[in-house]
Parts: sequence; structure tokens; C-alpha cells
Amino acid sequence: MKINKQIKLTFKTSSEITELYRSLKIDYPKFFKMDGLSKLGFLASEMIFKDEETRFEPREDIAIISFNRSSSLEIDKQFQATIQDNENYFPSPSLFVYTLPNIVNGEIAIRNKFFGETFFYICKIFDEKQIAETVKDTFQDNAINAVLVSWIEYVEDKKEVFMMWINKENGDINFIEEQIKKLYNVRIKCIKY
Repeated sequence: MKINKQIKLTFKTSSEITELYRSLKIDYPKFFKMDGLSKLGFLASEMIFKDEETRFEPREDIAIISFNRSSSLEIDKQFQATIQDNENYFPSPSLFVYTLPNIVNGEIAIRNKFFGETFFYICKIFDEKQIAETVKDTFQDNAINAVLVSWIEYVEDKKEVFMMWINKENGDINFIEEQIKKLYNVRIKCIKY
């Protein structure tokens, strides 16, 4: 396994995320309908793949794996508010669709025409060993040649995405684990790119 590209973005507010989107001059109006978790994953993937020559060509050999601690809690709270009051009951389909955290993977897959597997794991903490093992296990499928893997958190005061583009190559899993830990622990604040 080889980490070819990585990015880490952190934000204080959701408006900073939109500001980054606009500064990148991406033309994808669906972005504004996405929940915060999907916006984070989408932006990081846009930055990872911006120079890929074969981008937007259908690929079945790419898997998408995401991890976080909070699942889709922010949008779950918003959806709960639409069904809380029996006198003012108005379930929102546009919110409901994002109450599954795996939707972020779907947004990335649709945009990039990736048809491989997608997984979303909810973990207590960022665990580089678990991430490395999961990627290694994914590569056991001979049809998979690359994995887009990320840790994405979108809750009240924590809005961050750490994403890596990993290719299948013979390599030491312990080395990958150490690299993931090192890369994740580098504190970068990126609002404008």
C-alpha cells in the first residue's frame, strides 16, 4: 500500500466550508444541497483528484472508506426537529436522505464515477491501526486497486476531514499505519486554497 496523496482540512464554521468551495471555483450546484459531512468529504475529494487525468471515467477498481465518531449526528438533530412536535409535524425528505453517514461516500462516488465498494465505520476514536487494517482488508479484493479513505467529523465545534488516496502496492502495513498517524497528527488549518 502506498499513500499517494493526502489532505487535512479543519474549519470552525460551516460558512468557511462554503467559502473554500467558492474559492476553488468548482461548478457543482448540488454542493449547496449537501449536509455538512458530505460537503467536507466532497471538497477534500475535489482537492485530491483535481489533477487526475482519468477523472470522471467510470472506475470499478476504486473503493471509498470513511470513518468518524459522530455518524450523521448534526443532520439527525435537524431532522428530529422536523418530527418532534405533533402539532407542527413536517418531516423533511431533504434532511432525511442525509441521516445515513454513508451518503458522503455516495456523493463522492457519483461525482467521480466510482463503482467500487463503499464503507462507513463509526469508531470511538481515530485509530490508525484500524484504518490501515481496513484498507489492507479491502485490497484483498483483487478487483480493487485504489482506496479513498477518510476520517470526517462534522459536529458542533469539530469540522474536519483527513483524506488519503492509497494505491495497492506491496508494502509494510506497519509503515502505512505509522504514516497515517503522523499525517493525521499534523495540525493544518486550511480555509482558503
